[in-house]
Amino acid sequence: MSFEPIQERIREAAGRGSALRIRGGGSKDFYGNAPRGELLDTRAHAGIVSYEPTELVLSARCGTSLLEIQEVLAEKSQLLPFEPPHFGPGATLGGCVAAGLSGPRRASAGAVRDFVLGAVILDGRGQRLAFGGQVMKNVAGYDVARLLAGSLGTLGVILEVSLKVLPRSPAEATLRLELPQAEALRKLNGWAGRPLPISASAWRGDELRLRLSGAESAIRAAVQAIGGETVAQEEAASYWTGVREQADAFFAGELPLWRLSVPSNAAPVELQGEQLLEWGGALRWLRSSADAGTVRAAAMRAGGHATLFRAPDKAAGAFTPLAPALARLHRGLKKAFDPAGILNPGRLYPEF
Repeated sequence: MSFEPIQERIREAAGRGSALRIRGGGSKDFYGNAPRGELLDTRAHAGIVSYEPTELVLSARCGTSLLEIQEVLAEKSQLLPFEPPHFGPGATLGGCVAAGLSGPRRASAGAVRDFVLGAVILDGRGQRLAFGGQVMKNVAGYDVARLLAGSLGTLGVILEVSLKVLPRSPAEATLRLELPQAEALRKLNGWAGRPLPISASAWRGDELRLRLSGAESAIRAAVQAIGGETVAQEEAASYWTGVREQADAFFAGELPLWRLSVPSNAAPVELQGEQLLEWGGALRWLRSSADAGTVRAAAMRAGGHATLFRAPDKAAGAFTPLAPALARLHRGLKKAFDPAGILNPGRLYPEF
């Protein structure tokens, strides 16, 4: 499918001032504030445009299945380094970039935006705009392509994305250690300052798991340096998938799920409920009935912020309210890309 039908829908909606709800596979409909407006389904605009394994670059249209992309990359022993969560079989590349979510490998490899080389979008006027390219040297000036990561479709419909990919590690191992939270954080921050091939970490219930990725010799040396119990490969693979896709038992239930982003060396955040820590302590998931003000104040005291990730009621807003200067910047960007305010209005912040 060409992009013209999408372009026409945007132009027609802009003329009427009608909101559009941009949606791919819908696997992340829960994320952010409640979607609203007429459905604009992007799944028909799909397909891998180009893939150069020797150049480590893949370009694909927004409706392309993440599963398809990962299967193609796996044939060449390559992967998406930021290990994106799917949250459902229908996950698409456009939704992956728009949500800007990264999985367990994020702390060692980088975030979604770090691997976006270029993008083609339709703005709120229906104009086709291209940013960046397919090599790192094209990324200069205002890096709009990377700005799209995490924008939740509020700046434009992502038509096509070029991503840098990386080779798979030749070997992996997972270790399990029994540690209370404070001690786990201390060790994680200590290991971060050493040349250890830690590609993922997760702590819950006084159990810390570490995934090591790299050359077999490097992994053997790291296992000796860290200690702990080696987890069977099948169990380890299932565990990290469960953390990435939130299929782990920790994420089950109706209690609101909070995502706290804090400095990795911050002390344990004392809040009612159960916690699961990732990214060397920089990401702290919280299942709690505590009110939004309490959670956000605790995150702020720790030097970070809190996002209401999953909850039956998001009246408090999914994201921490912006400071006045940042709010002006966001409003300016929204006005520049979507002057009629029709693209996913309110999905990031209620006021735009």
